[in-house]
Amino acid sequence: MKHTYHIHGMTCNGCRSHVEKTLNAVDGVTRATVDLEKKEAVIEMGHHIEINSFQKALETGGGNYSIHLPGEHHHPPEKEDKPKPKGKGTGTFYCPMHCEGDKTYDKPGDCPVCGMDLVEEQQLNIGAVDGQWTCLMHPEVIKDEPGSCPICGMDLVPIEPDLSTEEKTYFKLRKKFWVAVAFTTPIFLIAMSEMVPNNPLYAILEQKYWNWIQFVLSIPVVFYATWMFFERSYRSIKTWNLNMFTLIGIGAGVAWLFSVVGMFLPDVFPEQFKTESGTVHVYFEAATVILTLVLQGQLLEARAHSKTNSAVKELLKLAPNTALKVVDGEEFEVNIYAIEIGDILKVKPGDKIPVDGTIIEGYSAIDESMISGEPLPVNKTKGDRVSSGTVNGNQSFLMKAEKVGSDTLLSQIITMVNDASRSRAPIQKLADTVSAYFVPIVVLIAVVTFTVWAIWGPEPAYVYALVNAIAVLIIACPCALGLATPMSVMVGVGKGAQNGVLIKNAEALEKMDKVDILIVDKTGTITEGKPTVEKVGSFSPDFSENAILEMIVALNSNSEHPLAEATVVYGKEKGAKAKKADQFSAVTGKGVEGTVDGKQLALGNPKMMEYANAPVSDSMKTEASEYQQQGKTVSYLSADGKVVGYVVIGDKIKETSAKAIKELQDKGVAVIMLTGDNRDTAKAVAEELGLEDFKASMLPEDKLREVERLQAEGKVVAMAGDGINDAPALAKSDVGIAMGTGTDVAIESAAITLVKGDLHGIVKARNLSDAVMKNIKQNLFFALIYNTLGVPVAAGVLYPIFGLLLSPMIAALAMSFSSVSVIANALRLRNNTIE
Repeated sequence: MKHTYHIHGMTCNGCRSHVEKTLNAVDGVTRATVDLEKKEAVIEMGHHIEINSFQKALETGGGNYSIHLPGEHHHPPEKEDKPKPKGKGTGTFYCPMHCEGDKTYDKPGDCPVCGMDLVEEQQLNIGAVDGQWTCLMHPEVIKDEPGSCPICGMDLVPIEPDLSTEEKTYFKLRKKFWVAVAFTTPIFLIAMSEMVPNNPLYAILEQKYWNWIQFVLSIPVVFYATWMFFERSYRSIKTWNLNMFTLIGIGAGVAWLFSVVGMFLPDVFPEQFKTESGTVHVYFEAATVILTLVLQGQLLEARAHSKTNSAVKELLKLAPNTALKVVDGEEFEVNIYAIEIGDILKVKPGDKIPVDGTIIEGYSAIDESMISGEPLPVNKTKGDRVSSGTVNGNQSFLMKAEKVGSDTLLSQIITMVNDASRSRAPIQKLADTVSAYFVPIVVLIAVVTFTVWAIWGPEPAYVYALVNAIAVLIIACPCALGLATPMSVMVGVGKGAQNGVLIKNAEALEKMDKVDILIVDKTGTITEGKPTVEKVGSFSPDFSENAILEMIVALNSNSEHPLAEATVVYGKEKGAKAKKADQFSAVTGKGVEGTVDGKQLALGNPKMMEYANAPVSDSMKTEASEYQQQGKTVSYLSADGKVVGYVVIGDKIKETSAKAIKELQDKGVAVIMLTGDNRDTAKAVAEELGLEDFKASMLPEDKLREVERLQAEGKVVAMAGDGINDAPALAKSDVGIAMGTGTDVAIESAAITLVKGDLHGIVKARNLSDAVMKNIKQNLFFALIYNTLGVPVAAGVLYPIFGLLLSPMIAALAMSFSSVSVIANALRLRNNTIE
């Protein structure tokens, strides 16, 4: 069955995408399609689903959206006047090894698959805590400014943010680690004293009593400091999600339990397990040292892990907590969450811009390096857009708020970085496949090791067999293998965000390294996308140039195309009379049409003239070609089926385009320009850029077919564009690259977005992809080499030749540092230059 519902609260294509994804996730929904223009959702379902289920899903998914049946009165969801204060520890939690893809959890804890501590996603809690005050006696009282408590009269105090979950985890592990060290050290010293001739400790107490002391000292280590490892091990065996903690739990657990049984029931063991005094050899020092070293590894990982998403943390710092709101000429300091669309804000020199909007009075130089990666300030004046988190220069200005909260560019960047960091790169399938078989194979190797040493090993054979089997279990932990890919992806995605390259998913980051053909659009991609009118001409004695201009402006007033906007601005400058166009419609890839003063008008390229049955004569083509050969765009105007005029529009090529194309070609990437413009214009631009391959007069479906043709030849194709007409090709290409200055549809269809809208960003993306893939391969090598070399050595293959054995304690140290080495190598990406 299929039902249609109205959706309230969507303001952009990002909202549409979020609502559609949320509705599709509801149990029982076969397919949900959301239309932004109609504000409606068409939902196909196998059985009837109550509308309350959809509303609940939308509320849970975040955002102020509501769903209702056609014809029903809309009642917006009730909202609190202000959000409840939240510490930095709140958010979404996910596994750093992405065992379950992009699945997230509401609370911190352990991953049910690999047992690793869940990591907190860094979120932008704007105005949630900073800048608010509360009463120590009555914490429910929350004010936006200092003062006294309305209940008890006490002075209000600032609300302090909580520690992040990462910090809490680190401090908890650090406390347990020092407890483990305090109790493990004496155990280790007691055990090592046996290597001292005439052991002085035995002069104080007999060996069996020292064994009891080791047992007592081991209890806090096993049952407090490292008990979590055994819980994770048990859970992994119970669910059969075998992982590193399976091996740690079995290895250390066997050593500790063997020692306990040996103390309480020594007679069940053969003589070779006993010392000269008749007591059984105990391994409390091996068990506790192994567990303490593993705990140290977890502690180092927790510290290093906080650095892998440092880029997101830096972005979070960009968000200011307060802003100056101007009402009737008066300035008020307000929290960011209180800003609404349409509010007038004042930005003083040196202040961070609070939300996205447009300057309505004044001018300044804005430092946008934190989101575009470009170091030089950008001059902004009345009518220019400014973004949240960027820093104002030395002039004050007034701005109008247009995007607030999660709709700001800064929030969208943070969301995109978080999503990409949790995504899985295709290369990770290799690590997943290896890990799936790894633990059972290691357990089997440990059993074989024990058997071989027990049968053919030197005396005491069973002791050698037990120790070597434990060493195999400990050194083979696959933690480093699981971390190899996600750590590099997380750091790489953050590095890209700091340089104005937003990666939507890890797959795009990996594929970018393999791209051999780049298709680029012309307008807004190669050129600045800021066209200007250079001439308006008439082909008919019945229409003056001013009349032609008035008709063009009337038509283009209804269009959002950059070329249309240029003609409207030019018309206003020339004082063209404003006329109304009726029955307006845009013909994708061709132009626009409508009725003005009773005349049926059409404006666009030669294909638009064909569509309007208005033939373009040879003389008209000749006159137009003079401008086209200079790289200008010429649009024809027809009235009632007759071409009567034209407009010449110039669009300057971006300064970085030629250099970026040359750098890409030097890297072996073939660059092809596809444009809807005519051949003469395209040829002039191609020659200036040194492009040998280009195609003109391309409709959206033509660009799509070209991408498909190249893919059929086995090419890995990237497509860069900025307009609605580029969206199909962007979506179809192996890597879609959208200019951040382009349309929401293009950005939504792309896998990579360049904040500055500059072709040099593609060079950055390629360099970033190269660096990340190289780093991932290094990590996989580090992870595999530890296990490949470590397991045979632990099993004792070097003993017959060199007499070398690997202590379980050394194995634990090597295992812990294998994970740390992978994370440390991933962190090196932060220092890479991707310019």
